[in-house]
Amino acid sequence: MDPLTEAVHLPCNARSIPLWRSVVCALGILVLSGHESALAKTSGIPVGELRGVINPVAVSYVDRLITEAEDSGAPLVVLSLDTPGGLETSMRDITQRILRSRIPVVVFVSPPGARAASAGVFITYAAHVAAMAPQTNIGSAHPVMEGGGGSPPAESIMMEKVTNDAVALIRGLAEARGRNGEWAEQAIRESVNLTASDALRINVVDLVALDVADLLQSIEGRTVRVDGREWRIASRGLEVELVPMNPIERLLHVISDPTVAYLLLSLGGLALIYELSNPGAILPGVVGGIALLLALYSLGTLPVNVAGIGLILFALLLLLADIMIGGSGFLTVGGIASFALGSALLAIAPDTQAFMRVSVPVAGAMTLAFTAFFGFVAVLILSGRRKPTHTGTAALLGELGTTRTRVGRTGTVFVAGEFWQASAEEPQNPIPEGRRVKVISANGLRLTVRPEET
Repeated sequence: MDPLTEAVHLPCNARSIPLWRSVVCALGILVLSGHESALAKTSGIPVGELRGVINPVAVSYVDRLITEAEDSGAPLVVLSLDTPGGLETSMRDITQRILRSRIPVVVFVSPPGARAASAGVFITYAAHVAAMAPQTNIGSAHPVMEGGGGSPPAESIMMEKVTNDAVALIRGLAEARGRNGEWAEQAIRESVNLTASDALRINVVDLVALDVADLLQSIEGRTVRVDGREWRIASRGLEVELVPMNPIERLLHVISDPTVAYLLLSLGGLALIYELSNPGAILPGVVGGIALLLALYSLGTLPVNVAGIGLILFALLLLLADIMIGGSGFLTVGGIASFALGSALLAIAPDTQAFMRVSVPVAGAMTLAFTAFFGFVAVLILSGRRKPTHTGTAALLGELGTTRTRVGRTGTVFVAGEFWQASAEEPQNPIPEGRRVKVISANGLRLTVRPEET
């Protein structure tokens, strides 16, 4: 028995202490024993999968993956990577987390067909061990300035600064890991690409492996420098433990896609328009509110085109206003035009990386759907204005009825299933009882009638 457990155990055996204190001591022994066994437990090898755009959700996932591996005493952590690139700030956060890791981090570009493009190049270079699966590629790391704006000379100078900054970072990573810095600079300045075999040949990556099992077997016994000290990798006999994104991370990562954010914004706005124009429906309002909030979160993590988002929001306001005030349809036309322009800016903006744009087919389909729906609503509103009134005394104009008394200046008629006070159009010529009459006007609850022409 270790001294700490013994120190807790001995007083609990004393017969003189109260019962409640004995219970507390017993619980303390259980907690300490569990903590001790957890620390002594030999962990497996955690393997994470990072797929898609590098964004703040990816940063949170990688940080959790490495932290849990460090805390569990794992000998290393493997990150399977397949990315088209992502945000420069998120890329730097991930590389910094890898650089300060207390255990080796192995980045494995996999499965076959995967790529480590743009931000993925930096993440791969930051790894203690960089590996690729066959039929994968790496490269195209030239930075792209999102949003544009400003004069061409100013943009050129800013792009040069961003490019030189990225080159300095990749050069530093290459020097720290002993990899090819010349090619890394070419990947940034010229957007060059390499296959897995070529990357291995010119020392861009350390090895090519078929899968995770082959990777672990290949790096067994390899020595890497981690946190300022030499670390010999020993993974033999340990099981691989897949550590996927948790449900919240997966949800946030999915909605951080520009196309998904665009759909949430559009459909959420449509649902709220329906709720505001039909108060009490409740469900559309709840769903629309949640969708809009998720869209705002997603847009907050993406370098979106502000003008495009502004046009879409303005379009939603115009469409809602036309429905609420029953306008002439011009607001609907303006709203559809604004929505189409905003969608076009988000889908084909030239100053945005391809994976940061909204899908063109989705933008086109959503624009057509909005045009068809609100065009149909506008037609209903305009056609409804041309129909006769169906409520109140005004709805009785032109209705036929029967006199139940002699009608001159006063009398009673039966119209639309009810008795009404009425007066004849020509009081000097009273209408006899039992004659068919037609309502020609209404003043409050008194009708004016005249004999029906035969």
